[in-house]
Amino acid sequence: MVDTGIIAADRLRTFIERIERLEEDRATLNSDLKEVMSEAKGAGFDTKTIRQIVRLRKLEPTERIEQEQLLEIYRSAVGI
Repeated sequence: MVDTGIIAADRLRTFIERIERLEEDRATLNSDLKEVMSEAKGAGFDTKTIRQIVRLRKLEPTERIEQEQLLEIYRSAVGI
């Protein structure tokens, strides 16, 4: 019984340490993303639009087309 508790504690510690490393990596990546966006803004690009483009590029082509069609329908419905 005692060995099982030690093994579980070691495994738990391993998970926690992995999570901590991933959180550090995420913080570094977020900092890098912020820096790139600042560079883009400094070069005269609109960062809000860049974020939209990145989001759209993540979509499958059919899903992107469907969203664009819905957006056009909604625009027409409200007179934009």
